[in-house]
Amino acid sequence: MPHRDDLGLLILEVFRLNGRLLAAGNELVAPLGLTSARWQVLGAIALSTRDQPVAHIARAMGLQRQGVQRIVNELVQEGFVAFRDNPHHRRAPLVVLTEKGRAAYSAAMRKREPWVKDLAEGISNDEIVSTLKILSTLRERLD
Repeated sequence: MPHRDDLGLLILEVFRLNGRLLAAGNELVAPLGLTSARWQVLGAIALSTRDQPVAHIARAMGLQRQGVQRIVNELVQEGFVAFRDNPHHRRAPLVVLTEKGRAAYSAAMRKREPWVKDLAEGISNDEIVSTLKILSTLRERLD
């Protein structure tokens, strides 16, 4: 069982890593008119099996609805996504990718491949799988 101080250090390192990943992601997708946050929201929409309202997207991402709503509104203004009538709820429109949004998300994912490959250099797949398991377990416990 890990020592509490070691787990605390791991948590601090995850916070630091998150900041670095967001900054690097911003730099990676800036030429596409995106930020890391916009890229994450586009990804949640693109990877969903059905069109969803903002509240469902936020829940799937583990984020607050208000923050996701702000990003979605920006994406609508810039033509990356659009609202569509929701037959189940008049005041909660569905969010859908536009052609511009699909193209930007695809381009971001193409940029992501070599970036991830470079980051993974020197790290074994076993180490990645083990780390993923630990982080997933911690997230599930917080849920």
